[in-house]
Amino acid sequence: MDEFDQKRPSWRIALTANLKSDLIWHADAPPDAGAEFDARETIEALTAALQAEGHLVTFCPADRTLPDALQDNRPDICFNIAEGLGGDAREAQVPALCELLGIPYTASRVLANALSLDKTQTKRIWQNLGLPTARFQEFRASSDVMWPPLRYPLFVKPAREGTGMGMGLDSVVLDEASLREQVAWVVETYQQPALVEELLPGREFTVGFIGNRGTKRPFPYNPDGYYFFPVLELGTQNSVSPGVYGYDAKSLLLDEIGAPDYLCPADVPANLRHRLYTLTRQAAEAIGVCDVCRVDFRLDAEGEPYLLEINTLPGLNPAVSDLCIMARADDIPYQTLIAEILYLAAERFGLLLPELAVA
Repeated sequence: MDEFDQKRPSWRIALTANLKSDLIWHADAPPDAGAEFDARETIEALTAALQAEGHLVTFCPADRTLPDALQDNRPDICFNIAEGLGGDAREAQVPALCELLGIPYTASRVLANALSLDKTQTKRIWQNLGLPTARFQEFRASSDVMWPPLRYPLFVKPAREGTGMGMGLDSVVLDEASLREQVAWVVETYQQPALVEELLPGREFTVGFIGNRGTKRPFPYNPDGYYFFPVLELGTQNSVSPGVYGYDAKSLLLDEIGAPDYLCPADVPANLRHRLYTLTRQAAEAIGVCDVCRVDFRLDAEGEPYLLEINTLPGLNPAVSDLCIMARADDIPYQTLIAEILYLAAERFGLLLPELAVA
């Protein structure tokens, strides 16, 4: 261990994020505005994990001060979890800035982050590749003509939000009147199109991984360069929003009344688990994901998995984020998880690094 520690690099790391506490919202902002932004506790946990690896960490808010902060601090690499401020591809803002300044950074690159936030475009890509995803239509106005093949019940949500924003019991619509009403609410409240998709009746899962295609990592990374965490099932039937894993459910601590059941490892047969892992890899590679990712699924009436969404910047709150729940279920310490994400990115950018291994 001493020899390993002596070889460990020491870098200046800019930790880029948007803090909930730093944001001031206008009066007509959505009721869940800022839900995807991070708590200070997450920043503190990430800082501690990176410092424990021997690095110097500076928190840089991902706002208009960021270009100057990055040029002043001259980091060796950014550890990026920023959601961005405004625009239809805001999760790509920090990656684009890092590309412009020539600074390595963690997680996916510009295009993948832009695509993943746009749920409609992502589903179109999956659909074109023959990957299973429920039938859908993007509505830019409540008056749009409905695509005839769509069948009720339908699920309505903002096309370009995360963290369950705009999703609740009202998202499930059973007829045209409720569809038009919910689409109008989404378009007006979030100032963006509404994604309408057929509601799948089965169990809901999320699958996470770390790694990069083609990299040769030591065990337990697989030969293709990935490490998949145990499948997490989201049991929402007894949650504050039964059957819907939306913002109200996601905002609760694990042991709070009304929180979903986070079942990890999920009780699934081996063939379904393998299918979920295969689809996760295919969905991620379809948009060019790097380093870390989480993909959401729901089963149809026959028990077949369908792709719902992909998250190229999965939450890293050690207490409540899905990816961290998966890592805990796999006995992977938080520091190890964060270090792996950092060093996978560093490897892509050609930085000197210690050998990676998940304990």
